[in-house]
Amino acid sequence: MAARTIVAPPAAIDFDAIRAELAIPDGYPADAVAQARESARTARVADEPTDIPFVTLDPPGSRDLDQAVHLSRRGDGYLVRYAIADVAGFVEPAGPLARETWRRGATLYSPDRSTPLHPLELSEGAASLLPGVRRPAVVWTIVLNAVGEPVDVDVRRSTIASVAQLDYPSAQADLGADRLHPSIALLPEIGRLRRELARRRGAITLDIPDTEVVRGPDGHWTLVRRAVLEIERLNAEISLLTGMCAARIMLDGGIGLLRTLPPPSSDQVQVLRRVTAVLGISWPASMPVSEVIAGLDADRPRDAAFLEDAVRLLRGAGYTAFDGALPEQRQHGGVGGPYAHVTAPLRRLADRFATEVCLALHAGRPVPDWARSALPGLPATMTAADRKASELAKACAGAVSAFVLHGREGEAFRATVLQLEPQKGRAIVLLNEPPVRAHCPADGLVEGSVLTVRLMSADPATHRFVVEPA
Repeated sequence: MAARTIVAPPAAIDFDAIRAELAIPDGYPADAVAQARESARTARVADEPTDIPFVTLDPPGSRDLDQAVHLSRRGDGYLVRYAIADVAGFVEPAGPLARETWRRGATLYSPDRSTPLHPLELSEGAASLLPGVRRPAVVWTIVLNAVGEPVDVDVRRSTIASVAQLDYPSAQADLGADRLHPSIALLPEIGRLRRELARRRGAITLDIPDTEVVRGPDGHWTLVRRAVLEIERLNAEISLLTGMCAARIMLDGGIGLLRTLPPPSSDQVQVLRRVTAVLGISWPASMPVSEVIAGLDADRPRDAAFLEDAVRLLRGAGYTAFDGALPEQRQHGGVGGPYAHVTAPLRRLADRFATEVCLALHAGRPVPDWARSALPGLPATMTAADRKASELAKACAGAVSAFVLHGREGEAFRATVLQLEPQKGRAIVLLNEPPVRAHCPADGLVEGSVLTVRLMSADPATHRFVVEPA
């Protein structure tokens, strides 16, 4: 059960000011909205409608629904059908709407609202895979063998109608009661097979609980330490599978856009061994780091400290465009192979273009000029959007953390040492309650240990707070 800490009335935290400081757009340009409304009215409908009972699975209350899934058996293997919102059918290659999506790059999320990539008329309306309405979609049909490996892939435009909008908490309860919706009843079976294949590939998955800012039942802002649900992990495997199939199509076709991350080098792994040796976690010389991580539990202080250090192995993610010669670095170290983003076009600009490349290559026709010419500029645009999203998340979390601590100066809190930063002479600690990350002097501290810290100051105006070992 996630612990909740009441912090401050919503009006006390000025998220608008944070967005303004970060130059995050406020509202959508009128000409782009007008074009979105017109495209919603005149959007094309695919010639191949399907009556497959797709369902969506997202956080509660979501309206920007990118993906719908249907799973079934096929011989001794499986058939994965994954429908993705066909955003390219709503956005003309040129014009005010296209220009604004390029300026934004991605949907940005604040605690009080989102700043959408597309106008709400599309992202939560005509392009969203909402239940009970027919929507244009790009349908991936992936045949898996008995161990979960893809043996055949098809991708084409279609028209679908989702039969149910599921959410993670309810689906998690259904998973525990063995009553999942029939369209995803095979998700545990397929997801676990895919996870085992990822382990064999050396994929690195860090399921670290995150501190989220949410509004509590009484309307006040709250900090919640939330672990990733099992149903979320299983569902993510379908998206990862589709992204790997997309990468394979583009690499075979000699054109595309990959999501890349250099695999951990031997030097990086050795550094991780050294800095985590004090934790006393068993790591045989022959065991890959991915195997060590797979056996850890982030709820245990020592394991949490190890996972925080392992985050260093996943730094340096980016996008790699190519047209002709294949890129020298085409791997994603976290996935354990080539990978592409194609499953969230309502929320990520790159997915619209990568999907169009896959559709063309699979059909044996030329990639449209509007998609091909956009590839070189996408890496920089997406990197900037990722950076902006990170800045916004940190700023909002810092503001709420300062408010939750303000007025409690002098109090002592139990905390876990997550990471030492010797070059800065400080440590990163996580307070048990409220679940706030903070820096404190590192003298004498050991990663993975539990200690008492005292709050020295907390300033809501600057979002800064200081703790010291007690």
